[in-house]
Amino acid sequence: MLMENITDLTGKFLIALPGMGDPRFEKSVIYMCSHTSDGSMGIIINKAKGDIVISDLLGQIGIEGAVTVADTPVLDGGPVDIDRGFVLHTADYYNEETSLRLSETLALTSTKDILTALTTENAPGLAVLAVGYSGWGGGQIESEIAQNAWMIVDAKESLIFEEGLDDKWAKALATIGVTPEMLSHVGGRA
Repeated sequence: MLMENITDLTGKFLIALPGMGDPRFEKSVIYMCSHTSDGSMGIIINKAKGDIVISDLLGQIGIEGAVTVADTPVLDGGPVDIDRGFVLHTADYYNEETSLRLSETLALTSTKDILTALTTENAPGLAVLAVGYSGWGGGQIESEIAQNAWMIVDAKESLIFEEGLDDKWAKALATIGVTPEMLSHVGGRA
């Protein structure tokens, strides 16, 4: 049974619950960039794509210059479109043609212009670079939520840009007063 009362998940965090069943998403925190009846898209904000940082990736694709934002680990944004980069950033950088406004303060850009901007004075104040994204077909995420795979919480945008990837899952839970020890590996129905 799908949860009929799920509203727009855009701008929310999805927090993976124990027993979610998919090791790719174990202890993941996903910032939801879009959610419609046709499908959903989000970026995992707490899993690194190996030991590579932003400056390493930019150098590999031929963008020269020093990174002007924090040179943070490149994120494993999810298992979809794994050869493409997505930059989740503050909206002080915004290109009408290539950026998607996610909130008053946050945007997503996946074109080379943002990668180049990361080495200039036009860079956003804060940015994380993810390779790949997490995607669901229409009704799929609602089904997973109904099966107790995910918890929905209001996104704390500052958490997206914090260092310490391993701590973000517990910190996201803490925004609603939950500790990892409070969670069961078995879902139930009342």
